[in-house]
Amino acid sequence: MSAPPIADPASATWVVCLCADWCGTCRDYRPAFERIATAHPGLRFAWVDIEDHADIADDFDVETFPTLLVVGAQGTHFLGPLLPHPETLTRMLGALPAAQPSSETVATLMAAVAATPAQFEV
Repeated sequence: MSAPPIADPASATWVVCLCADWCGTCRDYRPAFERIATAHPGLRFAWVDIEDHADIADDFDVETFPTLLVVGAQGTHFLGPLLPHPETLTRMLGALPAAQPSSETVATLMAAVAATPAQFEV
């Protein structure tokens, strides 16, 4: 379920789940992630399979699933593993950490997601 269009996608805050199709935890987490997306229409949510999209996600060296990226025009708010509990993500979204400058790896991923949001957006 996609969020309503945002006037300026570049200024949107994205919540990106870096996952793998073979990961049972990721598959189990996806419905909760989609419910959280529905509850936060001012944010954009994306699901990126790191194997299907290795060209844009391989540099993240994801070792723990799910790994979340929260990034906006101000920079990266969060990048790292997050317990696959809906309450944990909801709490974090309610009190986002201050943004830090985004790395080139984050910029590359987000350019690809923003260029073809229908491929990634939940």
